[in-house]
Amino acid sequence: MIRLKGPEDIEGIAEAGRIIHSLFEILPEKLVPGVSTKEIDKFIETYIRDHGARPAFKGYRGYPSASCISVNEEVVHGIPSEKKVLRESDIVGIDVGVEKGGYYADSAWTFAIGEVNEEDRRLMETTLLALQRAIKKAETATHIGDISYTIQRTVEKAGFSVVRDFVGHGVGFDIHEPPMVPNYGQPGRGERISPGMVLAIEPMVNAGTWKVRIDPEDGWTVRTLDGKKSAHYEHTIAILDGEVQVLT
Repeated sequence: MIRLKGPEDIEGIAEAGRIIHSLFEILPEKLVPGVSTKEIDKFIETYIRDHGARPAFKGYRGYPSASCISVNEEVVHGIPSEKKVLRESDIVGIDVGVEKGGYYADSAWTFAIGEVNEEDRRLMETTLLALQRAIKKAETATHIGDISYTIQRTVEKAGFSVVRDFVGHGVGFDIHEPPMVPNYGQPGRGERISPGMVLAIEPMVNAGTWKVRIDPEDGWTVRTLDGKKSAHYEHTIAILDGEVQVLT
């Protein structure tokens, strides 16, 4: 069941979201060649707790870390590790959930480590553009499919593919709630959009095939099937009457 949020709820979610926003503003200075993803995760957890909040992913369905850090061909759910060290020209997607005062926000960003090639830059730019257009579309959309179609059209016109096995979602009272928000679809399909919905819209875009696999060793890390790179951006947004508020 979709649970709509009132003004007080939306402000609570926004408070959690502001922590992620401020974290992502300072995080690039930590993302340098030679740093391990475990070191980054430790910094993220400390930052969240220092702001009176809790990393929402840690312990969720047994997930061991405060954040998901996915490098290059890793699409989402990459587990931070001392053995996974960032290198020049990597792209790294960092996904963070925060709970504060019983409210949840969720956001992700893809960062370039040093200089990246033109295709990787275009992959990142296209994924971010798909998110921006989806948020704009949410202002007038009547169904979730309107948002989904906007993402798919943006991505595929640029020659990339959208992941189909993992989707955006509702958020606010929990880290994952109905409805699902796919990154592909048809206008006029899916759940009807209503004021008070809070959604995590998160394009996951691959340079090659949309098909993915889950690492059998850790049971979490999602990788592109062809080994090509992937980018991921996400914002938590609130659907208001005639407008959209970005909460992260």
